[in-house]
Order: sequence, then structure tokens, then C-alpha cells
Amino acid sequence: MNAHEFELTEEQRLVRDTAKQFATAEVAPLARKIDAEHYFPKELIPKLGSLGFLGVNVQAEYGGAELDYLSYALIVEELATVCASTSVIVSAHNSLCVWPISAYANADQLKAYLPKLASGEWLGCFALSEPGTGSDAARQTCLSRKVEGGWIVNGVKNWITNGPEADICVLFAMEHPEKMHRGINCFIVELKNTPGVSCGKREDKLGICGSPTSSIMFEEAFLLDSALLGQTGEGFKIAMSTLDGGRIGIAAQAVGIARAAFQDAIRYSQERSTFGKAIHEHQSIQNFLADMACQIDAARLLTFSAARRKDAGAPYSRQAAQAKLYASEAAIFCAHKGVQIHGGYGFVKDFNAERYYRDAKITEIYEGTSEIQRLVIAGALLKEYDIQG
Repeated sequence: MNAHEFELTEEQRLVRDTAKQFATAEVAPLARKIDAEHYFPKELIPKLGSLGFLGVNVQAEYGGAELDYLSYALIVEELATVCASTSVIVSAHNSLCVWPISAYANADQLKAYLPKLASGEWLGCFALSEPGTGSDAARQTCLSRKVEGGWIVNGVKNWITNGPEADICVLFAMEHPEKMHRGINCFIVELKNTPGVSCGKREDKLGICGSPTSSIMFEEAFLLDSALLGQTGEGFKIAMSTLDGGRIGIAAQAVGIARAAFQDAIRYSQERSTFGKAIHEHQSIQNFLADMACQIDAARLLTFSAARRKDAGAPYSRQAAQAKLYASEAAIFCAHKGVQIHGGYGFVKDFNAERYYRDAKITEIYEGTSEIQRLVIAGALLKEYDIQG
């Protein structure tokens, strides 16, 4: 689908086409294995790095591609159209690890971390969620205690995308519980070089099965003063600003999954016949396809809008939440209709329709559930229109 082609610059089209070619040539042959075997595609990481896809928004002086955020959304969408697992590996690395380091790190941290993250030598993750504090991020129970020369961290983080394979973690830990969100610190942690840090088992998930997810445990883990990202007490602000951008990436992933389900369904509707004609000739199937196309285009426009606002330096928190909310629900809708169009074949693993159905669900959950997105949107609207609520 080439909807909204007119909105893209020549450079953005080139980025999109490069991502599409890579997804088709390198990712597609692995997609079924990635899903069926819960296989982490380690061999793709250096290739993604060499294309600039692991340092999309990183400055060229640190080895990054120095592209805009809309280009990043295009890359994620193209990868997700072929393999949702690969797209979220890239999205979590860029949005949740590389971006906050780029935005809040000091000069020494930028030089130490960005080149290796942008090249794919290091993979990144983001540790905010905890066993008892998912959406309520202000109530962190992972604790950071100031000691001479650094910090001691104790606690558990849950649902860490890339966790078992990551080298670098952007970690959030409470220092002053009485201050709630103002008492949280942010750290850059070298996971494999820090005593007291360990990963839990890889989660056996419904979808995005090749995206490795685990808990990360911190037991008297000592972090140097140089590990602090930003200032003390800035952790919550860093987390929320990071998630705003991350939601654009997940919206793009959801658009890609929806698009995959649509393309798969429209091909099948041309091949399958019932009652003496191809099923795409039946009005009910045409209605499904029309609704899917509308949802995909609307979701992409919302995603583009949020990305453009971020690129322009305009406020985009509400727009990012709207994009993620709508695109994730569009992915669910399109994946569901895709299975329905396939009928019984949509329920078996010989066809991709059921994979899209499983992969779509997570987009309504991670980086803020749909319920949280609605709260973010409503809160912003109440402020924008000065409505007393």
C-alpha cells in the first residue's frame, strides 16, 4: 500500500524502500522460524546496525544515521509487515534505550554508549515495569541508595523487551519513596559487566515470540556515579518523555501488523473460491477489506502526525497516545478480519493469519495499555480546553 506517498520526502522514501528491501530479503526467510521456535534473530543485529536502523535518530558523529522520527516510524512499519518480533527488537532498542541516552546523557556518556548501540555491537533495553507496578510507574519499589562513589540498587524489573540479550539497560529506581515520582533516578547499566545483575527466564508469550522478554534482578548491584542518567530525581520525567516517543514506534509496529494481515487477506480472497466465485466477489468480504484499508490509512496518518510533531519540536504526547491507541486497535481489527476471511485456514499455523492475530494483541498492552492511552489523551484534552474535571 502506497497511501500517503505524497507526504514523504525523497530521503524518507529511500529509507522506507531500503527497510522494505531488507525486510523482504533478510527478515522474511526467518519470520516463521522466529515465531515457531521463539528464535532470537541474532544474525540480523549487525546487519540492522550497518544500515543505520539501530541508531536511526543518533547524530552522525556517534555513528548514527541522523534521520528524523518519521523515517524511524517507516522503518518499524516495514519490518513489522514481515516480522513483528524483529520490529519490536529494533523499536525497543531505538525508542527506549538509545533515545533517552541521546536526550539526557552527558558528553562522556554519549561517547561511551551511542557508537556501540548505533552499530549493533550493543543491544539496549528499558527497565521501568515491576511485578507490582506496571501502569503505576510513580510507585517504583526497585530502590537506589547513594553510597560513596556510586549507588546500590536492589529490586526486580518485569517484562523487559530485549532483556535476555541486552548489553545496556536504561534503569529506573526509587531513591526517596516519600517523594513519589520526584524521587526516582535513572541509570545506564552495563548488564553483563555489573555484579549483582541477573536475568530471569525467558517468558513464553502469546505473540512476538522471537522478541526476548524477561525479568531483570538487581541484588546489591553497585553502579558508579557515572551511571546516573540526567539529574537525581529526574527519572520519572525521563521515563515519561521516553514512552511518548516509544508509543510512536509501537503505533508504527501496529500499522505494519495490520498491513500484513490486510495484504495476506486480500491475496487469499483472490485465490479462494466459494459458491462458484472468488471470495473477494462476495460483498461481505469486500466490506471487510474496505474497513481494513480505512483503519490502516487512518492509523498511519495518526502515526505520521505524531512523528512530524516530534520532529518539529512541538508537543506530541497526546498525538503519540492517540496514534498508539488507534493503531493498536486497528491491528487487532485487521488481524481478526484476516483470520475470518481465511476461515478454517486462518486458525492453523500453516498460514500467517493466525500469527498476525497473536502478534497484534501486545500492541494494546506494552508501552502503556489502551486504558492508559485514554487517560493520557483525556488529561491532555482537559488541559488544552481548560475544562474543569
